[in-house]
Amino acid sequence: MIKIGLISDTHNYFDPQIEKYFSDRDEIWHAGDFGTIEIAEKLKAISPVVGVYGNIDGHDIRKVYPLHQRFTREGVKVWITHIGGIPGRYCIPIREEIENDTPDLFICGHSHILKIARDQSLDRMLYMNPGAAGKQGFQVHRTVVRFSIVESKIQDVEVINLGRLGEG
Repeated sequence: MIKIGLISDTHNYFDPQIEKYFSDRDEIWHAGDFGTIEIAEKLKAISPVVGVYGNIDGHDIRKVYPLHQRFTREGVKVWITHIGGIPGRYCIPIREEIENDTPDLFICGHSHILKIARDQSLDRMLYMNPGAAGKQGFQVHRTVVRFSIVESKIQDVEVINLGRLGEG
């Protein structure tokens, strides 16, 4: 079993609640738009970080975190990227690659819109966008997600509301 904390679009804001919610996680996955390397360092002080760079991230982030991360955890094939689209409307060239090599779990950020859904057209692939944890954007609430992977199954998915955009 592995416990994951999923976050995206921090935009150089580290909410102090993150430490409380992610302190028991084995890994933290960041789906891009860290803002600065300091955000990554603060997350790494809690748990190891697997991340990708986003469109606002500079060279400091891009030197450490790639555009895509593809890996397997506990038998689940994972793909993390920042700009991915949504089920039924994936970005080009994501769409072609996702159809040719479908992961079990596809994670992206960018939209600031929390969405967790099964894509029935892609062999029931699970899509996750944790929304945005930072103070930039138009989202109403700042959110992160926690879940576990146990014997090739994603379990205990929990959305955590960090507060309204103007709070914190």
